[in-house]
Amino acid sequence: MPVLPLEPFVFPESLFEVTGTSDPETARWWVLQTRPRMEKCVARKLLRANVPFFLPLYSRRWRTQGRWVCSHMPLFTGYLFLHGQSEARVAALQTNLVALCLHVEDQPQLQRDLERVYRLITSGTALTPEDRLQVGDWVQIASGPLEGMEGKIIRQGNKLRFCVEVKLLQCGVSVDIDRSMLRAAARTQQLQTC
Repeated sequence: MPVLPLEPFVFPESLFEVTGTSDPETARWWVLQTRPRMEKCVARKLLRANVPFFLPLYSRRWRTQGRWVCSHMPLFTGYLFLHGQSEARVAALQTNLVALCLHVEDQPQLQRDLERVYRLITSGTALTPEDRLQVGDWVQIASGPLEGMEGKIIRQGNKLRFCVEVKLLQCGVSVDIDRSMLRAAARTQQLQTC
């Protein structure tokens, strides 16, 4: 049973439908580094102010005092993604919960990375945060709910995991995957990290 119910983690719900066509001069991505453990608090304040944001969350389950507890935790601890003009950035900074606002040079790359993370979250598969990922083979999922997605494959014990990275943060998210669902992806540029 969750300690708290899942709160909105993307606002507006159509954020990833709209941003692909938005004008980069008027709306851009900002990466907010929050004060420790303040990601959800910043998201709540942005939601109240109607500022578009994306806070990737995953369900974490553990046992305490003989009972199972579930909580929705940030995938990228300490980070929240803001989409908007400079006024949106100022609104976030005025919460006094943002330690640093990172400027994103490669907007299209971050957009693609966040869209893939969003697709993994909305697929309903169990997610695992990945820090400083290892080099792996670039693959494409050939079947299932994630069909067509590209990412790297990493090995965790005797299991294969499909990994999507947010390059700017050098972190990612992975899901268990069956080898039969994968095919090698043709890629002109190989990446240094997953």
